[in-house]
Amino acid sequence: MSTPAPKYSIGFEELQSKEHLLWKSILAEFLGNFILNFFAIGACTQPEDGTFKAFSFGFSIYMGITIVGYLSGGHINPAVSVAMALAGRISLIRMLLYIVAQCMGSAAGTCVLKNLLDEAYHNGLGHTTLAENISELQGLGIEFILGLLLVLTVFGACDAAKPDNKFIAPFSIGMAVTLGHLGTIRYTGTGMNPARAFGTAFATDNWQSHWVYWAGPILGGIVACMIYSQILEKPTVPPKPIEASDKYRIHAYEREMKKLEISRDFA
Repeated sequence: MSTPAPKYSIGFEELQSKEHLLWKSILAEFLGNFILNFFAIGACTQPEDGTFKAFSFGFSIYMGITIVGYLSGGHINPAVSVAMALAGRISLIRMLLYIVAQCMGSAAGTCVLKNLLDEAYHNGLGHTTLAENISELQGLGIEFILGLLLVLTVFGACDAAKPDNKFIAPFSIGMAVTLGHLGTIRYTGTGMNPARAFGTAFATDNWQSHWVYWAGPILGGIVACMIYSQILEKPTVPPKPIEASDKYRIHAYEREMKKLEISRDFA
């Protein structure tokens, strides 16, 4: 089985077509990011170590994709949406609307948590911050590799040439998020997801070095898309043309079936 060829589209037809389920998909992305920020940021308000927080982020992504993946694809991350648009899997308009919904869902999840907890428990609300002695350029490099890891995992887990992967795709992607946090949470807070970083920056009104958490994962996702589509993905194989001998056998089979049907009608 091969992956279908990319189909690039602006997506105007999706705005009115009920077949594309665009508006339900947008709501699904909102919900997925709400779940991510509410529960994962909730873990960040607690005093446990980075391992606890890493698994909280991974399980939040796992649950989010499990709940909404069938409808929107379960991107729950602007870097994934940009990569999918670049690969021709979604339209430009769908990508833009997904990103808006993802940011709004993340902000809503963080703000709801902020208002449900007393300020004494906020603990920074999981705000992504560069560690001491980590420059913005170093942070950009770390976030780039995180975006690369995540989008490579998404493409690998969702590859049509690997149909068995669809049963473990949410878990695989969640584990990629966990791995990213285990490796880098001390240094950048592991943004890995521009919408997740936006939600906490919005809730805390702290935008310091915020551009790093957009540029890094998105650039990493773009490179991951090119690597997977050009190197790792199984190339599309055109359908084999029917040879003359095959056509003759097909026609002969059809004639025999018609004779059999006629004989049954007279029986």
